[in-house]
Amino acid sequence: MEYLICLFLGVFGFSYLIFFRYFRVRNRPPLPPGSMGWPLVGETLELQRLNRSGKPDEFLNRRVRKHNKDIFKTSILGEKTVLICGAAGNKFVFTSEKSLVLTWWPDSLKKLFGTSFFTAPYDEAVRTRKLVTAFLQQEVMHQLVERFDMTCKKCIQRDWIGKSKVMAFSLIKDYAFSLACEMFTSMDDSKWETKMLEEFNILLKGVFQLPIYFPGTRHYKAVNSAKVIQYELIKVIEKKRTMRHSEGRTEKDLISYLIDAQDENGKPLSDIEIADNVILLMDSGHDTSSSVMMMLMKYLAESPECYHKVVQEQREIAMQKKPGELLNKEDIQKMKYSWNVIREVLRLSPPIQGTFRKAKVDFTYAGYFIPKGWMVGWVTTSAHKVADYFSDPENFDPMRFDRDLLVPHTFVPFGGGPRMCPGKEFARVEILVFLHNLVREFRWELEFPDEMISVDPMPTSSKGLPVYLYPLNN
Repeated sequence: MEYLICLFLGVFGFSYLIFFRYFRVRNRPPLPPGSMGWPLVGETLELQRLNRSGKPDEFLNRRVRKHNKDIFKTSILGEKTVLICGAAGNKFVFTSEKSLVLTWWPDSLKKLFGTSFFTAPYDEAVRTRKLVTAFLQQEVMHQLVERFDMTCKKCIQRDWIGKSKVMAFSLIKDYAFSLACEMFTSMDDSKWETKMLEEFNILLKGVFQLPIYFPGTRHYKAVNSAKVIQYELIKVIEKKRTMRHSEGRTEKDLISYLIDAQDENGKPLSDIEIADNVILLMDSGHDTSSSVMMMLMKYLAESPECYHKVVQEQREIAMQKKPGELLNKEDIQKMKYSWNVIREVLRLSPPIQGTFRKAKVDFTYAGYFIPKGWMVGWVTTSAHKVADYFSDPENFDPMRFDRDLLVPHTFVPFGGGPRMCPGKEFARVEILVFLHNLVREFRWELEFPDEMISVDPMPTSSKGLPVYLYPLNN
């Protein structure tokens, strides 16, 4: 008798679960339209192929035309993914942090950036981010403008002056990395810089790759380079700790700042946490800004009128300086047209194409069901190049930022919400200082005006952006 009762309860319970699940699925909204692509790799290979062939907008545009302009599903890096588009989509993703979605990055990035606030578990990332980003605040960056300018002038003198033709992209990366080394480590060792730059270039090639840890793959090489960089930085951290104990000397750089930093509970960062966060900022601080400066040179070479306006603005600033006097924060604030030029570069060729979150719970958006555990992504160009938000969106027009009313969440090169890029002010000062020094010395012409710009994983010159330099008489 007991056996029959147990059997009945078991069958009844199983039937109820099947019925409940069927009823719930039947009555929920449908999944977004789209395709999951091939097994395991999904549509990753098509995305990479279009990016590397100089057509980074095509992946999004094709799916928006075919499926839905607001939302579609896909599979990227082996993850079921929903991409949400437009200003409304950006706002939704940026303002849903922790309630509906959590910041998420592929496992391939976690192996590269370890315990950094970029890839650490949520609560730990919040703690670490507060400590790291305090160094990158506007008031701190404004105190360091002279150091930015000094480093830039040294690189221009060493690598640019006296040359009739240069491979601009390579030299820009040298400047950006020298600046990152100066601001984050205070290391003034050219051999160490060269070694580290080689490792960082390998690391960059492994970002957003399928996590195949096998000799010869980009991911494998990047993981090993990250280990080398971490080892070198821990040696720098240990040396700085020794110097302050034996000599009482403290340098003004990110590592020195993080050695002293403590959270609200008085807990400091470990050496590995410091190293991983410095790796993250050195990588993003020189790779993303290098891409922007490269595209800045390209757009100004193609837009003589904009170039001459920049030259005039920077000349007026320079004329108010004493011989040999370095730039300061007041000078940076005067570079309004130059900053609009940079903003237009960021609109047309953003260094970061977008980022991902992970659905914390089941929810609906635009009438479609998004399951818990799926990736939720936003894409910069889904708003940056839309005529509803920007008139004549493919045209390079820096004046639009003074002339037109900017709709919220349409211009998002640095993201938005609580996960906005913490290095925004660092990049702003870095690029403006470079532009000031460059246009004070040269005008330039592109050797290959039609040179292809691929995205791997950010805009990259296929030939290195070779340019002819014409010195100015200042």
